[in-house]
Order: sequence, then C-alpha cells, then structure tokens
Amino acid sequence: MHPTRWLHALIGVALLAVSGQASAVLKIEITEGVSGARPIAVVPFGWTGSGERPEDIAGIISNDLARSGQFAPMERRDMVSRPTAGDQISFGSWRTLDVDHVVVGRISPRSAGGYAVRFQLFDVNRQRQVAGYSFEARKGALRGLAHEISDVVYKQITGERGAFNTRIAFVSAEGSGDAKHYQLQVSDYDGYNARPILKSRQPIMSPAWSPDGERIAYVSFERGSPAVYVQQVRSGERRQISRRTGINGAPAWSPDGSKLAMALSYEGNLELYIMDLGRDKLRRLTRSGGIDTSPAWTPDGERIVFTSDRSGGPQLYTVPVDGSSAPRRLTFEGNYNAGPDVSPDGERIAFVHRNENNQYRIAVVDLESDLMRIVTDGRLDESPTFAPNGRMILYATEHNGRGVLGAVSADGRARVRLSQAQGDIREPAWGPFRD
Repeated sequence: MHPTRWLHALIGVALLAVSGQASAVLKIEITEGVSGARPIAVVPFGWTGSGERPEDIAGIISNDLARSGQFAPMERRDMVSRPTAGDQISFGSWRTLDVDHVVVGRISPRSAGGYAVRFQLFDVNRQRQVAGYSFEARKGALRGLAHEISDVVYKQITGERGAFNTRIAFVSAEGSGDAKHYQLQVSDYDGYNARPILKSRQPIMSPAWSPDGERIAYVSFERGSPAVYVQQVRSGERRQISRRTGINGAPAWSPDGSKLAMALSYEGNLELYIMDLGRDKLRRLTRSGGIDTSPAWTPDGERIVFTSDRSGGPQLYTVPVDGSSAPRRLTFEGNYNAGPDVSPDGERIAFVHRNENNQYRIAVVDLESDLMRIVTDGRLDESPTFAPNGRMILYATEHNGRGVLGAVSADGRARVRLSQAQGDIREPAWGPFRD
C-alpha cells in the first residue's frame, strides 16, 4: 500500500491452517554488499552416506553470513581444498587467500534414522578452533540446524547474537479484481518452510508477533467491520480483541506480552489505547485533535512511540505508558515521518521518511544523538521492522512494478531484496528469537 495511506485501511480475513512447505516462497538477492566485510570460507560439508548429500548445510550457512552484511564468504570455485575436519586444514594455504576463518563439517546418517552433524570453526591466523559442536537432526530439520550453526559462527566472530534461526511474517497478494486473494504467511527468515495462516478475498494488514513468538495479532474485516484478533501461530486458535465502532487497527505487543496497544476511533478521533489481555481492560492513552496511530513499545515497556498529525503532518511522538506526561515530539526533519519500529536495544527508531523529491524511504534515528540516517534508496519504502538482534531491518518496497520485501543493515551498508515468483508481498514483521 502507498505510504501516504499512513492510516492503514482495515481489512477482513478468513482463517486457514495448513501444513508447511519445504521450498522457498521468497527469492533472496543480495543487491549491495559491504566493503571490508570479514572474509570467511564455509567449506562444503562431507557426506558419509550413500547417494546425494541430504542438504547443502554449508551453502545455507554461507548465504546466511553473506546476507548479514558482516561477512564475505569465499566462492567454492576459489577454495584451494575442501577439508571436512580440522586435522585436514592447511592454515598456510587459507592465509595466503586472506581468509580469516574456516568452517568445516560432516553429515552422517544414523542407524535409527536422521543424521549426525559435526561442524568446526577455525581462526586461520591463530591456527586454532574457536567453536565445534556435534548435533543430531531428524530428516527435514537440517535447514533449521544450518541456521543454528550460522548463529554460532556469527556470535563467535562478532560477539553478537545472530538472527538466522528466526521467522518472519508477511502478506502476499495474487490475482486481480474480484479474483484477488491475500495470505498472511509465516516462514523462516529466508523464505523457506512458509505456510499461510490466514487467507482472505480482501487485504490483510498489520501483523505483529508476540514476544514469545507463539501468537500474531492482526486486523480483520471478515464480519463487516474492523476487528483486532490474536491468533496462535501453531494451532490457528484465535481470539477477538476489539471490534468497536469505527477503526480498530495497528496492534502492537508490550514487551512482556500481556498488553496490546491499538489505534481506535470509537470515541471520535483515532487515538491510542492499551488493552490488558488478561483482564480485558481497555485504557485510553492519547487525546488530541489529530490522528494518533502506529504504536511501537520501547523495550523497557515504559513508553510508546507513535505517529501523529497533531502538528499538521505525520511525525513521530513518544508518550509514557502510564500517561504521566504529555506526548513529546521526536522528529523534525521533513514533513512526513511515520510508521515507527523501535530497535531491540531501545537506542534507535526505524520509520518511513518522505524526502524533498516525494520519495518514501526508510530512515533510522539514533535517540541519543538525534542523528537521522536514510538507509534505503527506493521510491516507495515502508513498514520497517527490526531483526531481533537489531542489525537488520526488513521493509516493504517495490521492484519492477511489484511489491517485494527488502532487508537492509541498520547502518544502510548492506541490502537484500526478497521477492516471490508471482504477486505482491507487503506488511513484513520480523519475529523474535526462537529460544
């Protein structure tokens, strides 16, 4: 949807629960790498069974690391050798190729079924192992295991937690006119293992993950008027949260998962409200003559950042959750800043900024310095959502006339595009860590 419709149209859905798919729904293309990224070699894992290797774990790890913008994996054709264990590594050869780290591993079939997987991470310059684990995985779980290994490698080298073994939610739309249909899908972060959890003949919008990753809140028009629902991702069971007169939209979870902030208009203007989910108690948070919407909680649960046009055009504001003081304006650069998402550490806010050329791009503001950085270069970029480690931002954009998703590093240096073979993709939401 065009970003100028910053007051999201509200929609209807019909529930659908289906099994997952093994193939990728999204095609991921790295559109801009990072100069100075860490050189690493992820050697193809050995396979001790018969027939073809059941999964290219090394390829998945390599792709994960490359998409993060932090690493520059070596092409396989450039590898001088293909060791599968640490005692086969010639550190001098890899050092000649300016490789800092090498990942090696093996996959073996187990007599009881499934696989045994061993991987090792080596520091080439120090000629020592820095990580090594053995895993057991059932058939069909090797992709998830590869993402776990990517997280280990990322953490060991950068000191920060990786976000590869996470999920995303997004809305896909196919067809046209009366034949157009929409799906809210949940997949691995790279588009694999996708399954639709909602279907509709009308648009779906505003999915929001609960902090535990078990539920998604969304807006539905299925009964003729807008309503906010919370749905269990696994079982499909759902609960209606708000179906009041007027607009019910923009659900946002509190950090502890006990409350939902929403934008409601049943008392007149569109204002922010907070629903205590355990007690079904609703409390009004804002009061203005303008439109208040798109709430996002700070990680400490004490404040909400939101969009309001109370100053004449959409700008970002923040207000204490307890209502102890009036909202305070956060953005002043430009006449359109909307749709905020707060980083997991609470230090940055990503949002949609309209520039002087009437282009909508994702911007990030540092709350301590007030420095704003434009991190995307599209024409219609919207709906930013931080990865749970705060290093990447997923957002909606357009490419060749179709809606696609983009991912950009929080500093704007690395960019990735995610698209599907047909139709449009919108409304991304990056899920929490899977502990």
